[in-house]
Amino acid sequence: MIKIIAYGSGNVKAISNIFKRLNIACEIAETKSDLDGATKLVLPGVGAFDQSMKLFRESGMFDEANRLVLENRTPVIGVCVGMQMMAEFSEEGSCDGLSWIKGQVKKIDTQHLTQKPALPHMGWNTIEPQVDHAVLKDVDKEKGFYFLHSYRFHCENSGDILATSNYGGEFPSAVYSNNIFGFQFHPEKSHSNGISVFKNFAGI
Repeated sequence: MIKIIAYGSGNVKAISNIFKRLNIACEIAETKSDLDGATKLVLPGVGAFDQSMKLFRESGMFDEANRLVLENRTPVIGVCVGMQMMAEFSEEGSCDGLSWIKGQVKKIDTQHLTQKPALPHMGWNTIEPQVDHAVLKDVDKEKGFYFLHSYRFHCENSGDILATSNYGGEFPSAVYSNNIFGFQFHPEKSHSNGISVFKNFAGI
């Protein structure tokens, strides 16, 4: 059963609605016991890094989610700030991240941006897959995905980069390590491409 972690941050209902449209069983988890029977997890997130980490730690699901991901190797997707939380830390705040993928989150360098306002990076952008992975099957990379963020993931290991995008320079728009996937973009706002990603994830 896919469990969407509802800790107070992220587009939980929108993600749930996509799985329901695909006739894929999913449940919204609000407590530790709700995570029982999870075969896959979705960790959404919007807003500030520290606030999201604080909410997650206080939700009662933090330790169980760590156990499922790190010990049971349960597949998990992090969306937007949910992806950034997978890093070791973020320049945006002072809280430790989950350290599920080695790396840091840093503010996008505006020095090379001509768009006004430079930040946030908002709207549709293309992606360039770095590996041929089933989670990106049938994705139109030229159509791309919808983004809304001012910080970017810096992977310690380049092999953890699943896809890149360009906004004043190349940045990882998707990362992965074994059972862990992170998407800087919002699949739940990305129409057919987002639907493909969630469908593919369900089939992994």
